[in-house]
Amino acid sequence: MNTALLVRTLGVLMAATALLFSAPGLTQGTPAAAKARYLEVSPVQPTEPGKTEVLEFFSYACSHCAVLEPMLEKWIKTVPSDVVVKRVPVAFNGSMKPLQQLFYSLEALDRLDLHGKVFNAIHEDKKRLFTKPDIVAWVAAQGVDRAKFESVYDSFGVVSKSGRADQLVGAYKVQGTPSMAVGGRFLTSPSEAGGYQETIDVTDILIKQLRTK
Repeated sequence: MNTALLVRTLGVLMAATALLFSAPGLTQGTPAAAKARYLEVSPVQPTEPGKTEVLEFFSYACSHCAVLEPMLEKWIKTVPSDVVVKRVPVAFNGSMKPLQQLFYSLEALDRLDLHGKVFNAIHEDKKRLFTKPDIVAWVAAQGVDRAKFESVYDSFGVVSKSGRADQLVGAYKVQGTPSMAVGGRFLTSPSEAGGYQETIDVTDILIKQLRTK
């Protein structure tokens, strides 16, 4: 009888412990909620003073980035005013350079309204925007002045920003896209966080952790 009672008691205790440490118990917005769902950046990277800086490492060629993009765009509108989100186009090799320069060219021309459309063109319309001529033709079809775009595309400013993006990829040890860096200290991604929305959720938790320090 005592043995049976002991077994039942242990069973109750184990069930309670499992409930306490289950996944729902780790989604309350505390730093512990993000533990094991991000990597710590070493060494810590410098960020914009007075701001909590978030970097999105992405590639237009990345189908996962295309899925995350509308979710990220919606989330960006909700972040506090002292949080700055910057996109960093990644070129893991020379063939990815044209798309990297495309982003910075659109930025220079104040035409980032086309940012989401690039993803749609590549992943939905199956446009092959992987060379400068194809990119120029597509951008011109969107109403952008062809000559102005071409001059910006190969400009010192765009080339310099592309080089800086490469440096950031190396400094943060980015292995894949999309990846989100927070405050120069943390790095998360769908593979680390467990999904697309989870990536944004973990990013949010890390932002709150840094803002309360």
